[in-house]
Amino acid sequence: MRCPFCQHEDTQVKDSRPTDDNAAIRRRRLCNACGARFTTFERVQLRDLNVLKKNNRREPFDRDKLMRSIQHALRKRPVEPERVERMVNGIVRRLESSGETDVPSTMIGELVMQGLANLDAVAYVRFASVYKNFREAKDFESILEELGGGPELRLRDHRRD
Repeated sequence: MRCPFCQHEDTQVKDSRPTDDNAAIRRRRLCNACGARFTTFERVQLRDLNVLKKNNRREPFDRDKLMRSIQHALRKRPVEPERVERMVNGIVRRLESSGETDVPSTMIGELVMQGLANLDAVAYVRFASVYKNFREAKDFESILEELGGGPELRLRDHRRD
C-alpha cells in the first residue's frame, strides 16, 4: 500500500480488525519511510459496477461518491456515522447482488431515497430536492405529504398581506 503522505510504496500493517458491521477490515498502517500512520479499509467487491447516467454516459461506480452525496444530505443532522455506513453498505450489496454490471443512476437514487426515508426525514427531503430537481415550494409540499407529514412538517404560507 502506497503512503498517502510521501508516496513511498513500503508500508507496514500494525493492526487489523473488522468494522462494527463486519463489512470491511480496518487496517492501521505505518510508512517505513516517513513514519506517518494512516488507516485503510478492505471491502469485498462482488463485481465491477458501472453507472448508466440519464444522458446514456457510463462511468465506474464510486462508493465514495455515493457516501459523499448521502453525507451532504445528512449535514448537521443527528445521525450516527455507523448507521450511514450500514446504509451505504446495504445499497452497494443490493447493487452488486442485482446481477447487473450496468446500473441506472435512477436505481441508485431510488435506493438512496429509500434509505434516507428510514434514516432521517430532513435528509430525505434535502436529497429529494436535488434528485427530483425541485423548482417550486409545492414540490416540497408533495414530498412531505409522501412522508406522511402532519401539520408540523407541512410548509406554511408565510407571506404577509
